Parts: sequence; C-alpha cells; structure tokens
Amino acid sequence: MKTSQCIDNEGKRIALFPGSFDPFTRGHESIVRRALPLFDKFVIAIGVNADKRSFMSMEQRKALIEDVFKDDPRIEVISYSGLTVDVAREVGAKFIVRGVRLIQDFENEKHLAEVNRDISGIETILLYTLPEYSHISSSIVRELYRYGQDVSVYLPEGVKLEKI
Repeated sequence: MKTSQCIDNEGKRIALFPGSFDPFTRGHESIVRRALPLFDKFVIAIGVNADKRSFMSMEQRKALIEDVFKDDPRIEVISYSGLTVDVAREVGAKFIVRGVRLIQDFENEKHLAEVNRDISGIETILLYTLPEYSHISSSIVRELYRYGQDVSVYLPEGVKLEKI
C-alpha cells in the first residue's frame, strides 16, 4: 500500500476503534493507549445494535470513555449503527483497530478484516491484549456487577459504574 493511501487530505493518519464497549474496560483502554502513537487522530466508535439489550446507555458509555481520555485531543468518541467500514469512511479513517484476546478472536477478526478490506480498502490492525488484561471481557464485568461484585479492578482508573 502506498503511504498516500493511508493518509487523509490533511495529511493525518486516522484510525477507528469500533466496539460496543458495554462497559469500556482496562483492556479496551490498553488497546487505545498502545495504538494511539501510530495515529494522528483516533476515533472510538460505539456501535449501536438494536437487537441487543445494552447494559449501559449509549450516553453513559460515551461519557465514560470521554472522561478516560479527556486530556487527549486526538481522541474522539462517537456512536454509530450500520457497517463499520461506512463509519470509517465518514470519519476519514484508513485503518480499523481491533483487540485480540483469544485465538477465537483472531479467527473472527481475520475474516472481518479480509471482508472489510475487500469492500472498502480499509486495513485492519490487530493488537494483542496484554497478558494482564486477557481475561477481562465486558460480558464478565457485566455479570460480576449484576451479582454485586466490585468490578473496579477491570475498569479504567477512576471509573465507577453507576447503578444500572
């Protein structure tokens, strides 16, 4: 790929990090912080799935993520529905960033990356989760929280889940 194909009209490298982030965990935060040096702008895109019942509202998720990165002007948080490649095009992203915890994640992400590249030309960058976060998933955090467990160790520093 030519370098010029990876840079927008203003000379910026823009990445999209899509997910439901329900809730946003230390694993997610780690992926963002590790990928950020590669890009000039980093868009965290919260996907809306009408068929799925959310644990946190879209507004809660967006506010939580914005608070975690409030001191970094390179990060923007948006919500979207539809195809990830469509929102990537809308924000000018030439890259999609995804985190991989398990071998099953890799298999799924590889297939999605190939399809996304086929239909849009957008490249996917996979970052492996750091070992200390590989056991953390939003679904585990939700389950523990529902049963009254303290989940603060799994969330970005200073983040507290509101009673949901």
